[in-house]
Amino acid sequence: MKHAEMIKLGISIGDLNGIGSEIVLKTFDDTRMLDFCTPIIFASSKIINFLKKHYKLSLHFQGIDHPSKAIDGKINVMNVWKENVKINFGEEDTTVGEYAFKSLEAATDALKKDEIDVLVTAPINKHTIQSEKFNFPGHTDYLAQQLEGESLMFMITDNLKIGLLTDHVALKDIASVITPELIEKKINIIQQTLKQDFRVELPKIAVLGINPHSGDHGVIGKEDEEILKPTIQKIRDRGDLVFGPYSADSFFGSKNYKNFDAVVASYHDQGLIPFKTLSFGRGVNFTAGLSKVRTSPDHGTAFEIAGKNEANINSFKEAVFKAIEIYKAREEYKLLTENPLKKQGRKI
Repeated sequence: MKHAEMIKLGISIGDLNGIGSEIVLKTFDDTRMLDFCTPIIFASSKIINFLKKHYKLSLHFQGIDHPSKAIDGKINVMNVWKENVKINFGEEDTTVGEYAFKSLEAATDALKKDEIDVLVTAPINKHTIQSEKFNFPGHTDYLAQQLEGESLMFMITDNLKIGLLTDHVALKDIASVITPELIEKKINIIQQTLKQDFRVELPKIAVLGINPHSGDHGVIGKEDEEILKPTIQKIRDRGDLVFGPYSADSFFGSKNYKNFDAVVASYHDQGLIPFKTLSFGRGVNFTAGLSKVRTSPDHGTAFEIAGKNEANINSFKEAVFKAIEIYKAREEYKLLTENPLKKQGRKI
């Protein structure tokens, strides 16, 4: 737990041809952010200096060769490479993708070794980052393998939290992927993360149907009747507050989501379309279920505005704040579960 020391917040730089570097540097160009954490950007001093000049920023940073050399109150740049990298904003480039992976790999390694406390990832291009070392549909699956956990994409704001049964799975494969075992596993992850990371003692969770109108009693697909409903009932029988399946088309418009601590969506767009509609620019992608804390903004590389000094930093800034908040909540949870008598009088 961090008391005298600041929380070390690692940042992977993402695709350098996108807006990731802009939102990272602009976030910490505001020196007040240094009161909350000690940022360590995994990239190179050369590239950060180039980007600082390009965006006409006044920030000051120091290059380091190991996370242990990071100084509180400073922006620290961990030199993962020393060579120059050619940036062409807005273009897909496999070479730039290699450097996105180098940054992510180094930051993840530091996270595994407890050299940083939390990780915030800037957006990658899922095509150009592919290689023998990175053969994943996104950050979530890579981190699950590296940290040996059961991951879950959990989109969060203060008022809305949506977890996904399936994330980067083709729509044609959704029904075959969703099994009773998967549903139980994902709901268990959500329950645990609500308790340990968001201080919800008795989580109340809604589950959205797989098919339109939750299948209309089997008229529009049988998955809801044969897989989803029996599994939800099984979970409820053990005393957990899990309800559904709810018809997804009216669930958000009716504001029913406000009655629950979290919502479980069956697939990516079912959850992310309403989430981004209601929370775009304020939402955060949190990888639940892992032993370490990782967050990211709720958007991609935005090549169409890359390098134009137009990127909105709000979601990335929220990702920083949420990573810090979740880390503190998790440390508090560990303390209380290890010894409930310590609940009083301990400063987090």
